[in-house]
Amino acid sequence: MAIQTSIIVSTTFDVQGRRIREYKGVVRGITVRAPTIAQGILGGLKSIIGGQIGAYTEMCEQARQAAYDLMIEHARELGANAVVGMCFDASEVASKASATEVLCYGTAVVLE
Repeated sequence: MAIQTSIIVSTTFDVQGRRIREYKGVVRGITVRAPTIAQGILGGLKSIIGGQIGAYTEMCEQARQAAYDLMIEHARELGANAVVGMCFDASEVASKASATEVLCYGTAVVLE
């Protein structure tokens, strides 16, 4: 089992108290998710009554986490120990299937 070093992730373009020694490039993680049958049924019923749709919130959180994890993996492959300027973006890719694309991206760097 390989030892995984932690990667610092920041939404800003620097890490306080640390100097960027090397820029490795843009890293990204992307996933496309659609609700399960149960999430779709529960979400559809909840949309009729109104309020927060927990089934869809759960699906979106799972998609964000998957995209984030893929971005971290990409940064590790490049030999980075941090990602700066991290952002999320999402868009609908198949309206009939309710599929959502989630992209997580940033700049992989090596901090001193």
